[in-house]
Amino acid sequence: MLPRGINAGLGEDTGTGLRDAPGDRVADPDVDSRRRLRCGRCASHPPPLSRCIAAMDYVFPWDRLLLGLKFGERLELAPLMASRLARAIARADIGAAPDLIVPIPLSMARLRERGYNQAHEIARRLPLVTERQSRLCARTLVRVRHTDQQAQLPLDERRHNLRGAFAVVAPVRGLRVAIVDDVMTSGATLHEAALTLRRAGAADVQAWVAARTP
Repeated sequence: MLPRGINAGLGEDTGTGLRDAPGDRVADPDVDSRRRLRCGRCASHPPPLSRCIAAMDYVFPWDRLLLGLKFGERLELAPLMASRLARAIARADIGAAPDLIVPIPLSMARLRERGYNQAHEIARRLPLVTERQSRLCARTLVRVRHTDQQAQLPLDERRHNLRGAFAVVAPVRGLRVAIVDDVMTSGATLHEAALTLRRAGAADVQAWVAARTP
């Protein structure tokens, strides 16, 4: 059951038990193509992520729900987040489905502490996975170094905190990969994960997140 009052002040019913909120992100292919126009630096040193799709802004009520999923063992919220993300992916018109869908991994210490990986719980419920158009690979990308919580660090320290934190332990050469996470803030985690996949030979890496900070 969702927290009392969570639907207050929200708009059109989407059939997911929640309604469209002002913070919902709607992917616009025209806007997406304009954003992919590259400056000279990006043309000579392409970023590891070809695109990022975010379903929602990290604002009320989604921030409360995602915190409940991440830290409160509210696993019943994972299908809702997957549904919202699937809707954004469909509107973004990504073309061919990626070969692999890879959730951002937790360190073993954090996985033992939490008991589950919220990114994996979202990823495994995406229609591209359940309909077997893409292969979910929870053990392709692993976290080989325990890191401090990103949210507790200043922005300029987040990328340094994650340097060398990931490794690829299954073949990805020539494959198209989508990384799934719950929340994107500075983008440092997704950037480092994508860089690791690119160095292992992935042909394309994009990021799909349930929410991102405005």
